[in-house]
Amino acid sequence: MALTFEQSKIVRGSIPMLKEQGERITGLFYSTMITAHPELRNMFNLVNQANRRQPRALCSVILAFASNLSHTHELIPKLERVCHKHCSLGIRPEHYDIVGKYLLQAFAEVLGSGWTPQLHGAWSKAYSILARMLIGREVSLYKDFGEWQGWRSFRIHQKIAETEDIYSFYLVPSDGGSLPSFVPGQYISLRIMIPGKGHLQPRQYSLSETPRPDYYRISVKRDRGVQVGKGVDAFQLRPGMVSNELIDDYAAGDTVEVTHPAGDFNFDTQCYSTMPVVLISAGSGVSPLTSILNTIVDNQPNRPISWIHCSARRAPFEDHVRSIARGRPNFAMRFFRSKVAEVDYRSGTARGEGLRMDLERIDREQLHLDHGAAEYYISGPEAFSFDMSKFLRGQGVDPQRIRNEWFTTGEVA
Repeated sequence: MALTFEQSKIVRGSIPMLKEQGERITGLFYSTMITAHPELRNMFNLVNQANRRQPRALCSVILAFASNLSHTHELIPKLERVCHKHCSLGIRPEHYDIVGKYLLQAFAEVLGSGWTPQLHGAWSKAYSILARMLIGREVSLYKDFGEWQGWRSFRIHQKIAETEDIYSFYLVPSDGGSLPSFVPGQYISLRIMIPGKGHLQPRQYSLSETPRPDYYRISVKRDRGVQVGKGVDAFQLRPGMVSNELIDDYAAGDTVEVTHPAGDFNFDTQCYSTMPVVLISAGSGVSPLTSILNTIVDNQPNRPISWIHCSARRAPFEDHVRSIARGRPNFAMRFFRSKVAEVDYRSGTARGEGLRMDLERIDREQLHLDHGAAEYYISGPEAFSFDMSKFLRGQGVDPQRIRNEWFTTGEVA
């Protein structure tokens, strides 16, 4: 049942309140819900609870919904990303009743006397509409997954150091069964038991190889934590709990749990094309683009490719990329490095060292900026992806030709 005109007016009228109190509401919601349902600790990223990325993400979704009540079709791209994440984590329709209960309780506690019966009624119905939208799409995604529903045991077949802080894990099904294909650019959720915590923790990792029938590959970067913001607003993001545990304590022969590949950042393998593709990445954002790169190389030999990557030092898969360049005349590459390592000087690959990613340093021809059908795939930290997209749009690139994958909770609730 749709909102009445008066209820829509009430929800839209609460937008200023949400902008002011939204993160407080969603932060209280998560803490209260997880306390009442400790089994959900196995589902939610507790690091992103602590650094408030998760509450911020949920607040973003709620605000977007309240702002688009009369044209909810504009929410589809945002909600598609959310639905893929939910299915990757195994969220089911029954979880929405739990979420609705504690979300409305958090509204009431934060707003106090301002939480009127009219506001409660309007937001209760609004949440039901949003939940139905998400559930409907998620049911469809689960149907696409086929027989593989939920978590499945995988064995680490190989663990390979790509750089000093990025390791590739080759994962094979413990049951010896077959693996479904995936669309290059997608991710899996992986979860492990965290020592001393008494619960499982899931994380999403992009698949870094083309679809194979016998294994999945992910490439995991050590997370040392980072300070965000300046002055009194600065805070320290906690180091990656799961990534560091995988790198430090997991080896070939160990087992992990994995869900079906998902994600809306992907490369269309059904469309054979000769149009240029520009792949732009930073840090561990290289993972999904490596999958896309290998897919193009294997299946579309006449397609021009530009590969542009920025990392602190030597890039993961750099030797692989350089070998492609040697055998493919329509391939251009550029590596930026923000720090210089002695090994790079010795190997003669120190060109471009000490430079952060700057697309203005790259020839327009290599970026295919004057080609009206070139496709751009950008993957990396959120601020990086935003800056790269902004530059391309400023050069006249149609936003419809730019695809982004950012490595943060971002808009995903």
